[in-house]
Amino acid sequence: MNSNTTSHMHRHYRLVEKALRYIHQHRYQQPSLAHIAEHCAISEFHLQRVFKEWAGVSPKQFLQSLTKQDCLQRLQQGETVLSASDASGLSTSSRLHDLFITLDAVTPGEVRARGNNITFYYAVHDSPFGQCFIAITERGIHRMEFVDEHNSIDSVIDLLKTQWPMAKFVKEEIQTADYIDRIFGESTNSSKVRLWIKGSAFQFKVWEALLRVPSGRLCSYSTLAKAIKQPRSARAVGTAVANNSVALLIPCHRVIKNIGVPGNYRWGETRKQALIGWEASENAEFI
Repeated sequence: MNSNTTSHMHRHYRLVEKALRYIHQHRYQQPSLAHIAEHCAISEFHLQRVFKEWAGVSPKQFLQSLTKQDCLQRLQQGETVLSASDASGLSTSSRLHDLFITLDAVTPGEVRARGNNITFYYAVHDSPFGQCFIAITERGIHRMEFVDEHNSIDSVIDLLKTQWPMAKFVKEEIQTADYIDRIFGESTNSSKVRLWIKGSAFQFKVWEALLRVPSGRLCSYSTLAKAIKQPRSARAVGTAVANNSVALLIPCHRVIKNIGVPGNYRWGETRKQALIGWEASENAEFI
């Protein structure tokens, strides 16, 4: 996927995000395509075309994939997948790319060194879900976040520098673009992506369980707790999910409440709905 294509999808996402936010706010009135288009200040034809190009389906079909009934069904499917999955399996399939993801933990010694002898290469790139900040090291991706007016680039960089005060930080758009292409690219070939992240043993168990939730499926916090064989730890699981620092690749957007409601998301509830609907549209059969 070249930069022009990604930038084009990014612009489309901003429009889709605006439409989704309006629909969510007026969901009980079931707004028509005309009302949504009017809110977005574009024609119905343009909204339909942009939505179809971005999501692969019409707005009506996309929203169908976000209904409570559909979410509840996919919750059950996610529970089945997790209950049957092998604890050693860390592969996950994404609508954007087929990736084999491995987790590599930051060691206690590396934490004590506070980033000494570590270089972080970072940049911000367009993605189909808005601007995406990525920070990598020789060990792999350390952080990936969606940035916008609520989660600024400066705040993400400042947090990273606070966590690693002795590290070197280099703005590098070429190396980071290679990772973005592998994540959001159009290739059908599998690719290995290593994540080098900081977390407790418990958090790693939760994140590894998340990697076993396939694209288009959903799971609940209680299901994840059962998957790591700690069924009474749903609240702690929720905290571990919220502390995930690698958006999309560790798919915390696939965790929703037992009642079928998406719930909160570190990078915005509307973006979470977009991610869920995007993946569901690739796996659902619409009437």
